[in-house]
Amino acid sequence: MNLISNIWNHPKTSAAGLLIAVVSVAAALSQQGISLGKAGTGTVVSLVSALATALLGLLAKDPERASEQVNGSASQQTKLGAWALIALLIPLPWMQGCTASNVAQDIVNWTPSLQSAVATVDSTAALLAPADAPIFTAATVGFDAASNVLVAQAKAYLANPSAGVLAELQAQIVAFQQEVNTAFLQAAKIVNPASQLHALAAIQGVGTIVSAILSLVQSISGKAQLARMAAASTIKFAVVEPYFNRVQAATMVARHYGEPVELARVQIAQAEQYNNNAGF
Repeated sequence: MNLISNIWNHPKTSAAGLLIAVVSVAAALSQQGISLGKAGTGTVVSLVSALATALLGLLAKDPERASEQVNGSASQQTKLGAWALIALLIPLPWMQGCTASNVAQDIVNWTPSLQSAVATVDSTAALLAPADAPIFTAATVGFDAASNVLVAQAKAYLANPSAGVLAELQAQIVAFQQEVNTAFLQAAKIVNPASQLHALAAIQGVGTIVSAILSLVQSISGKAQLARMAAASTIKFAVVEPYFNRVQAATMVARHYGEPVELARVQIAQAEQYNNNAGF
């Protein structure tokens, strides 16, 4: 009776949970090569996944907040809903219909947040204990240059989504990811608890966005390209996982896409699983 009453009292939450379950099951089936037959140019599994993600997008839409953003085109672009979060951010094997121009625009949409996160890193050293500031500064000294190059390449790829520009973008996002992972490991050596907390939070802000852009780049990369990217990722996520704050990451992703935090957590978990399986 409690189960039935909960469903009756919270229909939207129950529906969202059911749709997330459908997406997760569809992903698992596709990873095992189970298609359940053809549906046009795709498969039944991919069709079911697409329908579920589209419905999640409708559930996630907030009409009250949408009215507040009528005059903000930049904000409107980030309100892509669950469809964009699942179909663009997470490069799952069953994902179809994602064009290079869609991904390029989504990458560029992340760049203002990236520059803001790097600016936060630049100002964080002043919050640390005197003995800890040099460690943090040395660990993050390359963030400014790396972010500037990545922003420029993202805009270049949006203007010209060619194989050559994509190759440069692939190399840069992996290099930046490695800088972030190195910074996590260095910041973890800070002994002062307050200093370490500030340091890891600042690095996490950059790391979340870099991970999101990495996932987007992965979604438009071929198998051979993914293999090269994974080979260049010498510091794997599993090594820095103990310092990765999933709550902070989910909050940032949810805010960017206008998504429920619960949904963002599911998608981040799927992205982590994908990266681990792919060798990142």
